[in-house]
Amino acid sequence: MASAPVSPVDHRFVVLKFGGTSVATAARWRAIHDLATARKREGFRVVVVVSALSGVTNLLQAIIDEADAQARSDRFDEIRDKHETLLGSLELAMPEAVARQLENLQLLLADDRAASRTLPWQAELLSQGELLSSQLGVALFRHWETACDWLDSRSVLKALPERNQSDWARWLSVNCECGRTPQLDAALREHADIHIAPGFMARDADGNTVILGRGGSDTSAAYFGALLGAVRVEIWTDVAGMFSADPRQVPEARLLGQLDFEEAQEITTTGAKVLHPRSIAPVRETGTPLWIKDTNRPELSGTVIEARTMERAPSIKAISQRKGVVLVSMETLGMWHQVGFLADVFAEFKKHGLSVDLIGSAETNVTVSLDPSENLVNSNVLEALCSDLARICRVKVIGPCAAITLVGRGMRAMLARLSAVFGELGSRRVHMVSQSSNDLNLTFVIDESEAAGLLPQLHQALVHAGVMRVDDPAVFGPAWSSLYRAGHERVSPWWQSATENLLALAGHSSPRYVYDRAVIRERATPCVASRRLIAGSMHRRRTTMPKCSARLPKQGLASSAFRRASSPRHKPQHRWHRVCIRPTLLAPPNWLLRFPKPRS
Repeated sequence: MASAPVSPVDHRFVVLKFGGTSVATAARWRAIHDLATARKREGFRVVVVVSALSGVTNLLQAIIDEADAQARSDRFDEIRDKHETLLGSLELAMPEAVARQLENLQLLLADDRAASRTLPWQAELLSQGELLSSQLGVALFRHWETACDWLDSRSVLKALPERNQSDWARWLSVNCECGRTPQLDAALREHADIHIAPGFMARDADGNTVILGRGGSDTSAAYFGALLGAVRVEIWTDVAGMFSADPRQVPEARLLGQLDFEEAQEITTTGAKVLHPRSIAPVRETGTPLWIKDTNRPELSGTVIEARTMERAPSIKAISQRKGVVLVSMETLGMWHQVGFLADVFAEFKKHGLSVDLIGSAETNVTVSLDPSENLVNSNVLEALCSDLARICRVKVIGPCAAITLVGRGMRAMLARLSAVFGELGSRRVHMVSQSSNDLNLTFVIDESEAAGLLPQLHQALVHAGVMRVDDPAVFGPAWSSLYRAGHERVSPWWQSATENLLALAGHSSPRYVYDRAVIRERATPCVASRRLIAGSMHRRRTTMPKCSARLPKQGLASSAFRRASSPRHKPQHRWHRVCIRPTLLAPPNWLLRFPKPRS
């Protein structure tokens, strides 16, 4: 996909964005340098938008979560070591700009706001990763004798005040202005042909640093593309583009060569991780094409997202899966023919800053889905919401769930050919089915525990039914396995290499549960760092049990029995609980086997 030649006197802009793994090593930075200078030789001015070095944002988040000063200091040392190691691999001394940025980070650790973890302090702290990587990138370009200037994204991206915005979103998940800004063109033309800018951040009306949310570097690049009227925005990542399914689960997923903005929006919103959903809107507004390319293999064609694609027969382009979805079911006989019931209900979601995704309704029930946003996962907003809704109706929270979504134009025309998909899902507990009004997607919400291994089966069923037209070379490219199999061999389940031992165990006595120690350790690790998410049925009284039991589904655990008793040493409302964990739901069946009792 070679770019078209551009006259040197034109000097239009191209925006290149590189993620955390793409800026983590000297070899990757050399690839970034080569791509940027190649675009310059083609006649473009270049803005390079970078994420923090791989793992740095997680370390910054760990600093926020840590209460101990020494633990925070240790995380800071890890961040400094990552940058020193990268510079050391090139035998370069610490650049002055990077050293100053590390000093600023250290000062933030000692800031008075650190003890109370105020949102402005969190936003300023989280921005440090991109500020460090972008300053480091400028130093590397200059070391390679390429003229390059640093561009502070906060001087360009202006946060938009929004109605009903929670305090958390106002600091840590903002949207920005994205209209064409000729003044920015003129300002950048006075300096170097290549600028490196930190992603992930903007500035509010008061001049404070604010954050675009996780994945915000993609969105930053899209904003730059819209503001500059760029020829295109190129997102450089670890894969060749968008695929017809998550290739980590479906190795035979096909590369999607062409998508329009609406299709890409649906695919990213419903689970694709290669591109942040919020990055589509800015380029869609201005009609700026967006490319997704592989940093390691730039020769691959990648995915092109643009305003128009050729009219084709109806086809499902992708199937995706979102985990951690929460359903809120609201029921009351009073809603039948009651004027304003939905207005009252959704006013509560508005009050708590929660955006509803899917909606299903009946005469006496309305059920909505909530995606696992940071606001939902990192706060007790769901508990507060249910407490307020309880004054209007009976509330039930169902979760964690998985949403399986089919995306493609002409979905209604293909319903008669989806019998294999309906049959596969019909054997599971389906909580909700939702078809979009724009005829672009069809979504099924099921228990998350029943989603394991489902995506490959459904993808294969769609291909065999002819509704995913992989024979169309203009849309579907090669399979992920044919592009990456040499370096990404599939790992066989542990039990395949232990067949003889398992059969011997089954011969001694049955039924019997068999576990693999390494897999148990891997699956149990997240329990240590469990985060609060109320994912079980909510109780109107704020007792300890709903809060404790809600942690279990988040970690893939299910309880089969509760036992409670009043303690004579405490007030009657203080109770102890014993929870029995069902081992069959401790993890997916590929690592847990139960042998049936042999027949006599």
